[in-house]
Amino acid sequence: MRDRHLDWEGCFNARDLGGLVVRSGQQTRWRSIVRADSLDTLTPNGWAAVERYGIRTIIDLRNEDERGNLGQRPSGIETISIPLDVIDDREFWNGWASGPQFGTPLYYLPHLERFPDRSAMVLEAIASAPRGGVIFHCMGGRDRTGQIAMLVLALCGASADTIAADYSLSAKRLRALYADRGEPDQGPVLDAYLADRGETVRNVIARTLATFDFEDLISPAHADALRARLL
Repeated sequence: MRDRHLDWEGCFNARDLGGLVVRSGQQTRWRSIVRADSLDTLTPNGWAAVERYGIRTIIDLRNEDERGNLGQRPSGIETISIPLDVIDDREFWNGWASGPQFGTPLYYLPHLERFPDRSAMVLEAIASAPRGGVIFHCMGGRDRTGQIAMLVLALCGASADTIAADYSLSAKRLRALYADRGEPDQGPVLDAYLADRGETVRNVIARTLATFDFEDLISPAHADALRARLL
């Protein structure tokens, strides 16, 4: 299987969700759905590569104050902004944003239980996007993007092992992003946080999918459209 990483100039953590085998024995389609870190730093060459790859819809999961210059995005690519966090709910975020826990999948289940409509909006936007590739992204392409990737892949029949393996690919890619920013790599801190609690990424994701009824998150019609796009 070829490398799913997309070497777009100015992007560090972009990869295609194609080439994965799901429980039905089907394989996910290439150039259909892509996950990524922030696209704001893409160079003109990077944007040209995005267009050549067939991307026609961008779903931006960031909060309003995180967004950069959207005007540099090619006119042939539509951008849909759906802030996933619901950051104004301070009762929720005062706990989850106060330490390394926000950088792990531990917050996925609490977030899905409290704000199911936000993830549903993103999934419906992916399912109903016009013809062409769809990319969804946050800042680093690991946490919010990881939550949506988990749901997309789970709805298409991917196992917890497959989803966790995809999630874990971000650790290597983000080392380069942190280095570029002159910041320390967060990966070891997050790994230690999970290990101290006897957790692994795989177990957290498996428990989340077993606990949350993701099959009912969107309508059957949207779920069918999502599977038709990716499988």
